Amino acid sequence: MSRSQEHHKFEGWIGHDNTRHMVWGSFEPKPWEETDIEIEVTHCGICSSDIHVLRSGWGPTTYPVVVGHEIIGIAVRVGEDAKTDIRVGDRVGVGAQSDACLRRKPPATALDWSDCKECAKGKENRCAHASTTYNGCFYSAAANGAKTMGGYARYNRCPSHFVFKIPDALRSEHAAPMMCAGLTVYSALASVPSSDIGGLEQHLEGRKIGVVGIGGLGHLAIQLARAMGADYVVGISRGETKRDDAGKLEGLVGSTLSWALPDYGKLEVAVNELVVNGLTISGSLIGSTAEMREMLRLVTEKGIRPWVELRNMKDANQAIMDMEAGKAWYRLVLEA
Repeated sequence: MSRSQEHHKFEGWIGHDNTRHMVWGSFEPKPWEETDIEIEVTHCGICSSDIHVLRSGWGPTTYPVVVGHEIIGIAVRVGEDAKTDIRVGDRVGVGAQSDACLRRKPPATALDWSDCKECAKGKENRCAHASTTYNGCFYSAAANGAKTMGGYARYNRCPSHFVFKIPDALRSEHAAPMMCAGLTVYSALASVPSSDIGGLEQHLEGRKIGVVGIGGLGHLAIQLARAMGADYVVGISRGETKRDDAGKLEGLVGSTLSWALPDYGKLEVAVNELVVNGLTISGSLIGSTAEMREMLRLVTEKGIRPWVELRNMKDANQAIMDMEAGKAWYRLVLEA
């Protein structure tokens, strides 16, 4: 019997208000269902989303909250009805999404969502009822609206649909940032129109890709764009400090893709420029479960790795402050 089964409550870093200061304590996990997988957390990447939610930057946060949605760990309990090839002892990951309607209907859920077109297409991230890995809720009747709690914790309990087996060749500290940062940029690049005759490795053939900001997401976007066949990739930065890094990432400094969702942010554009030059603007929200598996295969085959700095889980508060101060080069990962 695992420690998680011996005790009803989990332990983790809990945010109680918008000061961004977290306190170690216990919290209620979602009620166990036989479709769930329970994970003993070994690593969790720090994402800017964690900071936004801790400070209620994207609207009021429902406190208390445990943030962290780049979760890597060991499966310690797998439900009998989990539709997965994951077994106890496997290394697994959870990203920024932990639930969706999944076209369920009563008695599995309170409402009938069997007509959800997005889930029918395998686009769970576009589901009207998509739920984030923290500051969200679970939709099954058994969960009864239980809050989602993230990975700055000893354990995470998640519906098996949103748990992914991690390839053996991908180290846990490298896998963690791929759960959100990697998936987010991969999904955007994969959405660029292409004939796809040559598969993923030629998806961006003939394209010139510009990446605005060489940071936690941008440094992965440069690597992924190259791996997907872009003719050349330009990293756009505010100064010269990252020129050498861009070269090491096989990009240059100098369709443009930008990944950012600031507090109450707005995007202002010159409409005439769009019309005259035939430009388009589109949005991308994390990625689907199918895209997660595609991305993990691609980064493993191509040797794509995030640049990470490990921090001890006990130092999570300091790591959050360092992340906000721009000291991450380029991703901080908490290690249990």
